[in-house]
Amino acid sequence: MSDLHELSAAAQLRALGAGEVSSRDLTAHYLDRIDRLDGELGAFLTVTAELALTEADRADARLAAGERAPLLGLPIAFKDYPTAGVRTTLGSAALASFVPSEDGWTIGLLRQAGAVTLGKTNTAEFGATCFTENDHTGRRAVTPYDPTRYSSGSSGGSATAVAAGLAPLAHAADGAGSTRTPAATCHLVGVKPSRGLVSPSAPSTSLAPTTIEGPITRTVADAALLLDVMAQPWRGDPTGWRPTGSFAETIGRKPGRPLRVAMWTRTGLDDVHPHPEAVRAVERAADALREAGHEVREVALPAPYAEPVRQALGTWFAAMVHASVAPLVPVERHDLLLPYTRLLYETGATLSSTATLMAQAVLARFADAFLAALDDFDLSLTPTTSGPPAPIGHFLTDGAEGVADAMLAWSCYTPWANLTGQPAISLPSHLDADGLPYAVQLVGRARHDGELLAVAAHLERAGLWSDVHPHCWDE
Repeated sequence: MSDLHELSAAAQLRALGAGEVSSRDLTAHYLDRIDRLDGELGAFLTVTAELALTEADRADARLAAGERAPLLGLPIAFKDYPTAGVRTTLGSAALASFVPSEDGWTIGLLRQAGAVTLGKTNTAEFGATCFTENDHTGRRAVTPYDPTRYSSGSSGGSATAVAAGLAPLAHAADGAGSTRTPAATCHLVGVKPSRGLVSPSAPSTSLAPTTIEGPITRTVADAALLLDVMAQPWRGDPTGWRPTGSFAETIGRKPGRPLRVAMWTRTGLDDVHPHPEAVRAVERAADALREAGHEVREVALPAPYAEPVRQALGTWFAAMVHASVAPLVPVERHDLLLPYTRLLYETGATLSSTATLMAQAVLARFADAFLAALDDFDLSLTPTTSGPPAPIGHFLTDGAEGVADAMLAWSCYTPWANLTGQPAISLPSHLDADGLPYAVQLVGRARHDGELLAVAAHLERAGLWSDVHPHCWDE
Protein backbone atom coordinates (compact mmCIF):
# COMPACT_ATOMS: atom_id res chain seq x y z
CA MET A 1 0.00 0.00 0.00
CA SER A 2 2.36 2.68 -1.28
CA ASP A 3 -0.18 5.50 -0.97
CA LEU A 4 -0.88 5.31 2.77
CA HIS A 5 0.62 8.76 3.31
CA GLU A 6 -2.03 10.17 0.95
CA LEU A 7 -4.62 9.62 3.69
CA SER A 8 -5.21 12.32 6.28
CA ALA A 9 -4.45 11.46 9.88
CA ALA A 10 -8.18 11.25 10.62
CA ALA A 11 -8.65 8.84 7.71
CA GLN A 12 -5.72 6.74 8.91
CA LEU A 13 -7.30 6.47 12.35
CA ARG A 14 -10.56 5.34 10.80
CA ALA A 15 -8.71 2.72 8.75
CA LEU A 16 -6.88 1.51 11.85
CA GLY A 17 -10.13 1.23 13.80
CA ALA A 18 -11.83 -0.67 10.98
CA GLY A 19 -8.93 -3.10 10.62
CA GLU A 20 -8.23 -1.95 7.06
CA VAL A 21 -4.59 -1.30 7.84
CA SER A 22 -2.31 -2.29 10.71
CA SER A 23 -0.32 0.17 12.74
CA ARG A 24 2.81 -1.83 11.91
CA ASP A 25 2.25 -1.49 8.15
CA LEU A 26 1.45 2.22 8.52
CA THR A 27 4.50 2.83 10.69
CA ALA A 28 6.77 0.82 8.41
CA HIS A 29 5.52 2.87 5.45
CA TYR A 30 6.62 6.12 7.12
CA LEU A 31 9.92 4.68 8.34
CA ASP A 32 10.70 3.64 4.77
CA ARG A 33 9.94 7.14 3.47
CA ILE A 34 12.10 8.70 6.19
CA ASP A 35 14.97 6.38 5.30
CA ARG A 36 14.73 7.18 1.59
CA LEU A 37 13.92 10.89 1.60
CA ASP A 38 15.09 12.61 4.76
CA GLY A 39 18.76 12.81 3.87
CA GLU A 40 18.12 15.89 1.75
CA LEU A 41 15.36 17.37 3.90
CA GLY A 42 16.70 17.33 7.46
CA ALA A 43 13.34 16.70 9.11
CA PHE A 44 14.57 14.34 11.84
CA LEU A 45 17.36 14.52 14.39
CA THR A 46 16.57 11.08 15.82
CA VAL A 47 14.57 8.28 14.17
CA THR A 48 13.28 5.69 16.64
CA ALA A 49 12.56 2.84 14.22
CA GLU A 50 12.80 -0.03 16.71
CA LEU A 51 10.70 1.78 19.30
CA ALA A 52 8.13 2.77 16.67
CA LEU A 53 7.61 -0.79 15.46
CA THR A 54 7.36 -2.06 19.04
CA GLU A 55 4.73 0.57 19.86
CA ALA A 56 2.91 -0.21 16.60
CA ASP A 57 2.74 -3.93 17.44
CA ARG A 58 1.42 -3.06 20.88
CA ALA A 59 -1.21 -0.80 19.31
CA ASP A 60 -2.27 -3.56 16.90
CA ALA A 61 -2.75 -5.93 19.82
CA ARG A 62 -4.89 -3.37 21.62
CA LEU A 63 -6.95 -2.68 18.51
CA ALA A 64 -7.50 -6.41 17.97
CA ALA A 65 -8.74 -6.67 21.56
CA GLY A 66 -11.33 -3.97 20.88
CA GLU A 67 -9.56 -1.18 22.74
CA ARG A 68 -9.89 2.39 21.55
CA ALA A 69 -7.89 5.53 22.27
CA PRO A 70 -7.84 8.90 20.46
CA LEU A 71 -4.56 8.28 18.58
CA LEU A 72 -4.17 4.52 18.94
CA GLY A 73 -1.73 3.21 16.35
CA LEU A 74 -1.19 6.55 14.57
CA PRO A 75 2.49 7.42 13.86
CA ILE A 76 3.54 10.91 14.93
CA ALA A 77 6.66 13.05 14.73
CA PHE A 78 7.66 14.84 17.94
CA LYS A 79 9.61 18.07 18.05
CA ASP A 80 12.87 17.47 19.92
CA TYR A 81 11.30 18.09 23.32
CA PRO A 82 11.63 15.81 26.39
CA THR A 83 10.67 12.24 25.50
CA ALA A 84 11.23 9.42 28.00
CA GLY A 85 14.01 7.07 26.96
CA VAL A 86 14.73 8.91 23.70
CA ARG A 87 17.65 11.23 23.03
CA THR A 88 16.47 14.82 23.38
CA THR A 89 18.82 17.57 22.22
CA LEU A 90 16.58 20.66 21.98
CA GLY A 91 18.44 21.14 18.70
CA SER A 92 21.84 21.47 20.38
CA ALA A 93 25.03 19.46 20.02
CA ALA A 94 25.69 20.41 23.65
CA LEU A 95 22.89 18.02 24.65
CA ALA A 96 23.76 15.24 22.21
CA SER A 97 23.75 12.56 24.94
CA PHE A 98 20.78 13.80 26.98
CA VAL A 99 18.09 11.11 27.47
CA PRO A 100 15.19 12.21 29.72
CA SER A 101 13.57 9.78 32.12
CA GLU A 102 10.13 11.36 31.68
CA ASP A 103 8.03 12.73 28.85
CA GLY A 104 7.26 16.40 28.67
CA TRP A 105 3.63 17.05 29.59
CA THR A 106 2.17 17.34 26.10
CA ILE A 107 4.29 14.60 24.54
CA GLY A 108 3.16 12.40 27.42
CA LEU A 109 -0.48 13.10 26.62
CA LEU A 110 0.04 12.19 22.96
CA ARG A 111 1.84 8.95 23.81
CA GLN A 112 -0.79 8.03 26.40
CA ALA A 113 -3.41 8.54 23.68
CA GLY A 114 -1.79 5.73 21.69
CA ALA A 115 0.45 7.62 19.26
CA VAL A 116 3.42 5.74 17.80
CA THR A 117 6.78 7.53 18.18
CA LEU A 118 8.48 7.88 14.76
CA GLY A 119 11.25 10.06 16.15
CA LYS A 120 12.34 13.55 17.10
CA THR A 121 12.21 16.35 14.56
CA ASN A 122 14.86 18.94 13.84
CA THR A 123 14.57 22.19 15.73
CA ALA A 124 16.45 25.44 16.14
CA GLU A 125 18.87 25.33 19.06
CA PHE A 126 16.91 26.08 22.24
CA GLY A 127 14.10 27.41 20.01
CA ALA A 128 15.98 30.67 19.51
CA THR A 129 15.57 31.20 15.75
CA CYS A 130 12.95 31.18 13.00
CA PHE A 131 15.25 28.96 10.93
CA THR A 132 16.57 25.49 11.66
CA GLU A 133 20.32 25.57 11.09
CA ASN A 134 22.35 23.09 13.11
CA ASP A 135 25.92 23.16 11.83
CA HIS A 136 27.22 21.09 14.72
CA THR A 137 24.68 18.30 14.29
CA GLY A 138 24.87 18.47 10.51
CA ARG A 139 21.09 18.72 10.06
CA ARG A 140 19.33 21.66 8.43
CA ALA A 141 15.54 21.56 7.94
CA VAL A 142 14.46 22.73 4.48
CA THR A 143 11.10 23.06 2.81
CA PRO A 144 10.36 20.18 0.43
CA TYR A 145 9.02 22.75 -2.04
CA ASP A 146 12.58 24.04 -2.53
CA PRO A 147 15.39 22.34 -0.59
CA THR A 148 17.58 25.42 -1.03
CA ARG A 149 15.28 27.26 1.40
CA TYR A 150 14.60 26.87 5.10
CA SER A 151 11.38 25.39 6.46
CA SER A 152 11.66 28.06 9.15
CA GLY A 153 11.91 27.26 12.86
CA SER A 154 12.01 26.50 15.53
CA SER A 155 9.59 23.70 14.51
CA GLY A 156 11.11 23.45 11.04
CA GLY A 157 11.69 19.70 11.14
CA SER A 158 8.08 19.00 12.11
CA ALA A 159 6.78 21.00 9.14
CA THR A 160 9.24 19.36 6.76
CA ALA A 161 8.21 15.89 7.93
CA VAL A 162 4.50 16.46 7.36
CA ALA A 163 4.89 18.26 4.02
CA ALA A 164 7.14 15.52 2.63
CA GLY A 165 4.85 12.70 3.76
CA LEU A 166 7.30 11.43 6.38
CA ALA A 167 4.62 11.67 9.10
CA PRO A 168 0.85 12.18 8.99
CA LEU A 169 1.05 15.04 11.49
CA ALA A 170 3.51 16.49 13.97
CA HIS A 171 3.91 18.02 17.39
CA ALA A 172 5.33 21.57 17.38
CA ALA A 173 5.80 24.55 19.68
CA ASP A 174 5.43 28.29 19.18
CA GLY A 175 7.24 31.02 21.13
CA ALA A 176 7.06 33.87 18.63
CA GLY A 177 5.69 32.13 15.54
CA SER A 178 7.64 28.86 15.67
CA THR A 179 4.67 26.69 14.66
CA ARG A 180 3.01 29.12 12.28
CA THR A 181 5.99 30.19 10.17
CA PRO A 182 7.18 26.59 9.54
CA ALA A 183 3.64 25.67 8.50
CA ALA A 184 3.65 28.66 6.14
CA THR A 185 6.86 27.55 4.39
CA CYS A 186 5.46 24.05 3.83
CA HIS A 187 1.84 24.71 2.72
CA LEU A 188 0.46 23.33 6.01
CA VAL A 189 -1.85 24.21 8.87
CA GLY A 190 -0.11 25.34 12.07
CA VAL A 191 -1.92 26.19 15.32
CA LYS A 192 -0.78 28.24 18.30
CA PRO A 193 -3.46 27.71 20.96
CA SER A 194 -4.64 30.29 23.48
CA ARG A 195 -2.43 30.68 26.52
CA GLY A 196 -3.27 28.01 29.09
CA LEU A 197 -5.09 25.61 26.77
CA VAL A 198 -1.95 23.49 26.40
CA SER A 199 0.46 23.36 29.32
CA PRO A 200 4.24 23.60 28.94
CA SER A 201 6.39 20.67 29.96
CA ALA A 202 6.70 20.31 33.71
CA PRO A 203 9.40 21.28 34.48
CA SER A 204 9.43 23.51 31.43
CA THR A 205 12.36 23.57 29.02
CA SER A 206 10.66 25.95 26.60
CA LEU A 207 12.20 29.19 25.36
CA ALA A 208 9.80 31.55 27.08
CA PRO A 209 6.59 31.70 29.15
CA THR A 210 4.68 32.46 25.95
CA THR A 211 5.85 29.27 24.21
CA ILE A 212 2.98 26.85 23.70
CA GLU A 213 2.84 23.48 22.00
CA GLY A 214 0.43 22.74 19.17
CA PRO A 215 -0.10 20.80 15.93
CA ILE A 216 1.30 21.03 12.42
CA THR A 217 -0.96 19.16 10.00
CA ARG A 218 -2.22 18.97 6.42
CA THR A 219 -5.86 19.69 7.32
CA VAL A 220 -7.79 21.66 9.92
CA ALA A 221 -9.59 18.47 10.96
CA ASP A 222 -6.26 16.81 11.75
CA ALA A 223 -5.19 19.87 13.76
CA ALA A 224 -8.42 19.70 15.78
CA LEU A 225 -7.86 15.98 16.34
CA LEU A 226 -4.41 16.56 17.82
CA LEU A 227 -5.47 19.62 19.78
CA ASP A 228 -8.25 17.64 21.47
CA VAL A 229 -5.57 15.43 23.02
CA MET A 230 -3.20 18.30 23.85
CA ALA A 231 -5.84 20.45 25.56
CA GLN A 232 -5.51 18.92 29.01
CA PRO A 233 -3.60 21.37 31.22
CA TRP A 234 -1.75 19.93 34.17
CA ARG A 235 -3.03 20.81 37.62
CA GLY A 236 -0.09 23.06 38.43
CA ASP A 237 -0.61 25.36 35.45
CA PRO A 238 -1.84 28.71 36.85
CA THR A 239 -3.16 29.78 33.42
CA GLY A 240 -4.67 26.42 32.53
CA TRP A 241 -8.24 26.10 31.29
CA ARG A 242 -10.28 23.43 29.51
CA PRO A 243 -12.58 23.89 26.53
CA THR A 244 -16.20 22.85 26.56
CA GLY A 245 -16.65 20.14 23.98
CA SER A 246 -14.46 18.75 21.26
CA PHE A 247 -12.60 20.81 18.68
CA ALA A 248 -13.12 17.98 16.18
CA GLU A 249 -16.87 18.53 16.52
CA THR A 250 -16.62 22.33 16.63
CA ILE A 251 -15.03 22.70 13.20
CA GLY A 252 -18.19 21.53 11.47
CA ARG A 253 -20.28 24.33 12.92
CA LYS A 254 -20.82 27.77 11.48
CA PRO A 255 -20.40 30.84 13.71
CA GLY A 256 -23.73 31.96 15.11
CA ARG A 257 -23.35 35.41 13.59
CA PRO A 258 -21.24 37.27 11.02
CA LEU A 259 -17.81 37.94 12.46
CA ARG A 260 -15.87 41.19 12.36
CA VAL A 261 -12.38 40.76 10.94
CA ALA A 262 -9.54 43.29 11.15
CA MET A 263 -7.05 43.06 8.29
CA TRP A 264 -3.61 44.59 7.75
CA THR A 265 -0.45 43.85 5.78
CA ARG A 266 1.94 46.52 7.12
CA THR A 267 4.96 44.99 8.82
CA GLY A 268 5.52 47.53 11.58
CA LEU A 269 9.08 48.11 10.35
CA ASP A 270 9.80 51.25 8.31
CA ASP A 271 12.24 49.60 5.94
CA VAL A 272 10.38 46.30 5.47
CA HIS A 273 7.47 45.84 3.08
CA PRO A 274 5.50 42.66 2.41
CA HIS A 275 6.10 40.73 -0.77
CA PRO A 276 3.24 41.23 -3.28
CA GLU A 277 2.38 37.53 -3.03
CA ALA A 278 2.02 37.87 0.76
CA VAL A 279 -0.44 40.71 0.18
CA ARG A 280 -2.24 38.63 -2.42
CA ALA A 281 -2.63 35.80 0.11
CA VAL A 282 -4.39 38.15 2.53
CA GLU A 283 -6.63 39.53 -0.19
CA ARG A 284 -7.66 36.01 -1.22
CA ALA A 285 -8.54 35.12 2.38
CA ALA A 286 -10.42 38.41 2.87
CA ASP A 287 -12.52 37.70 -0.23
CA ALA A 288 -13.34 34.20 1.03
CA LEU A 289 -14.35 35.57 4.44
CA ARG A 290 -16.59 38.18 2.85
CA GLU A 291 -18.22 35.54 0.66
CA ALA A 292 -18.98 33.62 3.87
CA GLY A 293 -20.85 36.67 5.19
CA HIS A 294 -18.21 38.08 7.51
CA GLU A 295 -17.23 41.76 7.67
CA VAL A 296 -13.58 42.38 6.80
CA ARG A 297 -12.19 45.84 7.44
CA GLU A 298 -8.66 47.02 6.71
CA VAL A 299 -7.24 48.73 9.79
CA ALA A 300 -4.08 50.55 10.78
CA LEU A 301 -1.37 48.44 12.34
CA PRO A 302 -2.16 48.47 16.08
CA ALA A 303 1.48 49.11 17.08
CA PRO A 304 4.78 49.33 15.18
CA TYR A 305 8.08 47.76 16.18
CA ALA A 306 9.47 50.94 17.68
CA GLU A 307 13.05 50.87 18.94
CA PRO A 308 12.07 50.21 22.60
CA VAL A 309 9.99 47.22 21.47
CA ARG A 310 12.81 45.77 19.39
CA GLN A 311 15.22 46.22 22.29
CA ALA A 312 12.75 44.60 24.67
CA LEU A 313 12.37 41.61 22.36
CA GLY A 314 16.14 41.22 22.32
CA THR A 315 16.31 41.40 26.10
CA TRP A 316 13.45 38.92 26.49
CA PHE A 317 15.03 36.35 24.17
CA ALA A 318 18.45 36.73 25.78
CA ALA A 319 17.01 36.27 29.27
CA MET A 320 15.00 33.21 28.27
CA VAL A 321 17.86 31.52 26.41
CA HIS A 322 20.17 32.14 29.35
CA ALA A 323 17.56 30.68 31.72
CA SER A 324 17.27 27.57 29.50
CA VAL A 325 20.96 26.99 28.81
CA ALA A 326 22.35 27.68 32.28
CA PRO A 327 20.83 24.65 34.08
CA LEU A 328 21.19 22.23 31.17
CA VAL A 329 24.58 22.86 29.53
CA PRO A 330 27.81 22.60 31.56
CA VAL A 331 30.23 25.48 31.02
CA GLU A 332 32.77 23.13 29.44
CA ARG A 333 30.26 22.39 26.65
CA HIS A 334 29.38 26.00 25.82
CA ASP A 335 31.76 25.89 22.86
CA LEU A 336 29.27 23.50 21.21
CA LEU A 337 26.56 26.15 21.19
CA LEU A 338 25.91 27.93 17.90
CA PRO A 339 27.22 31.53 17.68
CA TYR A 340 23.79 33.17 17.96
CA THR A 341 22.84 31.00 20.95
CA ARG A 342 26.13 31.91 22.65
CA LEU A 343 25.48 35.59 21.94
CA LEU A 344 22.04 35.38 23.55
CA TYR A 345 23.35 33.38 26.49
CA GLU A 346 26.20 35.81 27.16
CA THR A 347 23.89 38.81 26.81
CA GLY A 348 21.41 37.21 29.17
CA ALA A 349 24.13 36.58 31.74
CA THR A 350 24.79 40.34 31.96
CA LEU A 351 21.15 41.40 32.37
CA SER A 352 19.97 42.78 35.66
CA SER A 353 16.60 41.79 37.03
CA THR A 354 15.51 45.41 36.57
CA ALA A 355 16.39 45.35 32.86
CA THR A 356 14.49 42.12 32.36
CA LEU A 357 11.42 43.40 34.17
CA MET A 358 11.47 46.65 32.24
CA ALA A 359 11.63 44.72 28.96
CA GLN A 360 8.62 42.67 30.03
CA ALA A 361 6.76 45.89 30.83
CA VAL A 362 7.50 47.28 27.35
CA LEU A 363 6.25 44.09 25.73
CA ALA A 364 3.15 44.11 27.92
CA ARG A 365 2.34 47.62 26.70
CA PHE A 366 2.94 46.47 23.13
CA ALA A 367 0.46 43.61 23.67
CA ASP A 368 -2.02 45.98 25.32
CA ALA A 369 -1.98 48.17 22.20
CA PHE A 370 -3.06 45.22 20.07
CA LEU A 371 -5.75 44.11 22.51
CA ALA A 372 -7.19 47.62 22.76
CA ALA A 373 -7.14 48.30 19.01
CA LEU A 374 -8.76 44.94 18.21
CA ASP A 375 -11.32 44.86 20.99
CA ASP A 376 -14.23 45.37 18.59
CA PHE A 377 -13.12 42.55 16.28
CA ASP A 378 -13.55 38.79 16.48
CA LEU A 379 -10.62 37.90 14.22
CA SER A 380 -7.48 39.47 12.76
CA LEU A 381 -6.10 38.61 9.33
CA THR A 382 -2.47 39.16 8.24
CA PRO A 383 0.20 37.41 6.21
CA THR A 384 2.06 34.76 8.21
CA THR A 385 5.44 35.92 6.88
CA SER A 386 6.55 38.96 4.93
CA GLY A 387 7.87 36.88 2.06
CA PRO A 388 8.52 33.37 0.73
CA PRO A 389 10.61 30.72 2.51
CA ALA A 390 14.04 32.24 3.10
CA PRO A 391 17.10 30.94 1.23
CA ILE A 392 19.65 28.99 3.23
CA GLY A 393 22.05 31.41 4.89
CA HIS A 394 19.69 34.39 4.60
CA PHE A 395 19.50 35.09 8.33
CA LEU A 396 23.26 34.69 8.84
CA THR A 397 24.41 37.20 6.21
CA ASP A 398 25.47 39.76 8.84
CA GLY A 399 26.75 37.26 11.39
CA ALA A 400 25.26 36.50 14.80
CA GLU A 401 24.77 40.21 15.53
CA GLY A 402 22.45 40.60 12.53
CA VAL A 403 20.28 37.53 13.10
CA ALA A 404 17.60 39.21 15.26
CA ASP A 405 16.86 42.01 12.78
CA ALA A 406 16.78 39.61 9.82
CA MET A 407 14.38 37.28 11.63
CA LEU A 408 12.03 40.07 12.68
CA ALA A 409 11.87 41.44 9.14
CA TRP A 410 10.66 38.05 7.86
CA SER A 411 8.48 36.88 10.79
CA CYS A 412 7.14 40.25 11.96
CA TYR A 413 3.45 39.27 11.87
CA THR A 414 3.51 36.50 14.47
CA PRO A 415 5.08 37.55 17.84
CA TRP A 416 2.24 39.80 18.99
CA ALA A 417 -0.21 36.90 19.32
CA ASN A 418 2.21 35.14 21.69
CA LEU A 419 2.41 38.26 23.82
CA THR A 420 -1.37 38.74 23.95
CA GLY A 421 -2.02 35.02 24.54
CA GLN A 422 -4.59 34.78 21.73
CA PRO A 423 -5.10 31.71 19.54
CA ALA A 424 -3.57 31.93 16.07
CA ILE A 425 -3.48 29.71 13.03
CA SER A 426 -1.45 29.77 9.83
CA LEU A 427 -3.36 28.57 6.78
CA PRO A 428 -1.96 27.83 3.31
CA SER A 429 -2.94 30.20 0.53
CA HIS A 430 -1.18 29.46 -2.76
CA LEU A 431 2.06 28.71 -4.52
CA ASP A 432 3.71 31.44 -6.59
CA ALA A 433 5.08 31.05 -10.12
CA ASP A 434 8.25 29.47 -8.68
CA GLY A 435 6.26 26.94 -6.66
CA LEU A 436 6.94 28.63 -3.29
CA PRO A 437 4.20 28.60 -0.62
CA TYR A 438 2.49 31.67 0.88
CA ALA A 439 0.18 31.66 3.88
CA VAL A 440 -2.16 33.78 5.96
CA GLN A 441 -2.52 34.12 9.71
CA LEU A 442 -5.85 34.30 11.52
CA VAL A 443 -5.88 35.36 15.18
CA GLY A 444 -8.97 34.93 17.36
CA ARG A 445 -10.14 36.12 20.72
CA ALA A 446 -8.49 34.56 23.74
CA ARG A 447 -10.08 31.21 24.64
CA HIS A 448 -12.14 31.22 21.43
CA ASP A 449 -9.98 28.53 19.82
CA GLY A 450 -13.01 26.58 18.64
CA GLU A 451 -14.40 29.56 16.75
CA LEU A 452 -11.02 30.17 15.12
CA LEU A 453 -10.74 26.53 14.01
CA ALA A 454 -14.30 26.57 12.68
CA VAL A 455 -13.57 29.60 10.48
CA ALA A 456 -10.34 27.98 9.30
CA ALA A 457 -12.21 24.79 8.41
CA HIS A 458 -14.75 26.82 6.40
CA LEU A 459 -11.94 28.49 4.45
CA GLU A 460 -10.49 25.06 3.74
CA ARG A 461 -13.83 23.76 2.45
CA ALA A 462 -14.26 26.94 0.40
CA GLY A 463 -11.00 26.21 -1.42
CA LEU A 464 -8.70 28.88 0.00
CA TRP A 465 -5.87 26.47 -0.74
CA SER A 466 -5.38 23.49 -3.03
CA ASP A 467 -4.24 20.04 -1.92
CA VAL A 468 -0.84 20.27 -3.59
CA HIS A 469 2.40 18.56 -2.59
CA PRO A 470 6.13 18.86 -3.25
CA HIS A 471 7.86 16.64 -5.82
CA CYS A 472 9.10 14.17 -3.20
CA TRP A 473 5.50 13.34 -2.22
CA ASP A 474 5.18 10.78 -5.01
CA GLU A 475 8.60 9.20 -4.52
